[in-house]
Order: sequence, then structure tokens, then C-alpha cells
Amino acid sequence: MHGLIVAYTGYGEVLFAVLLAAGLWVARSRDDARVMAAAVWAPLGVLCALAINQPISAAVAEVRPCRALPGVLVLAHCGTDFSFPSDHATMAGAVAAGLLLLTRRLLGWISVVAALLLAWSRVYVAAHYPHDVLAGLLIGATVSVLGWLLVRGVLTRVVTALQASRLRPLLSSAPIPQHRSTRAGSDPVRPG
Repeated sequence: MHGLIVAYTGYGEVLFAVLLAAGLWVARSRDDARVMAAAVWAPLGVLCALAINQPISAAVAEVRPCRALPGVLVLAHCGTDFSFPSDHATMAGAVAAGLLLLTRRLLGWISVVAALLLAWSRVYVAAHYPHDVLAGLLIGATVSVLGWLLVRGVLTRVVTALQASRLRPLLSSAPIPQHRSTRAGSDPVRPG
């Protein structure tokens, strides 16, 4: 199992990118501005969480277990950056929370399981301590949820406006709604 875990811990970000793209696809098929706004927020929440995580990591300056613990089995490249909190877990926690805001169906729960597995894999390969990944998951999820609560109104209005523009095919798979006129043959914009 070492090879599988090392591959997942090293390249798991690709899975999370695919999950975020799937979230956009799900939102596009729902034709709901609020759901699409949540899908747009999910990757933005990841970037915000990582931006918040970096100064915390620099301030704590915890040495990774693969460097601090002599004799520990190191299965992956041992980074030189700091260990607490884990960037990988922060990203994974933000993606999972962001996708749960979008849907609590299969995609949301797959992202939660993927996040937990990624966090566990980082401990398994000696890149992080358990508290590093727990803090990362918590920071990522918290930033994602609190950020959504702050921006959902504005982001939903922006998506609604964009859905009325030429960008609609990117934001919805539903056809453009037709406006009904008050009398047959009249122009819906200008009275007859």
C-alpha cells in the first residue's frame, strides 16, 4: 500500500481539482444562481484558506516529523517548509466544505472522504503530525464556510447578472428564459 498512499499524498491535488470541476458541472445543470455562486466560491475559498494558512505556518515554524524524528520511516519527499498547519489538509478541508455548501449528495461526501484520506496520508508518509492535518482541515473548512456566509449575497447577484449575459452557457445548461408579452405579437421591450 505504500506506493498507492505515496501517490495519493503527492498527487491528490489533482483529484480535488477534478472534484471542483465536477461541482461546477453539477451547479451548471441545476440552473440556480445560488448553487452556481457556491460552485464559484469553492475554489476561491481554497485560495483564501491557503492565504490565511501561510502566515500561521510561518509564525508557528514547526519542523516536519520527517526532519525532526530520527529513525522515522519517511515514504515521500520531505519538504523543507513548515509542518503546522498542513497546506494539503487546508486545501482538502476547504474543497470538502465548499462542495458540501454546493451539494450534500454524493459529490459532497466523496470530497469529505477524499479530504480525510489525504490528511491521513500526510501523516502516514511522515510529512505531518496528526495535529497538523487536523488544524489544516479545520482552517480550510472554517474559511470556506465563513467566507461563503460573507460573500454569498454579492456572489449570487453577480452570477444572476452574468446568467442574463452572453456568459449564460458557462453558468447554466438551461435555455434562456423567454419573456411573455401581454398581447400576441407585441414587442416585450416596447409597447405595441
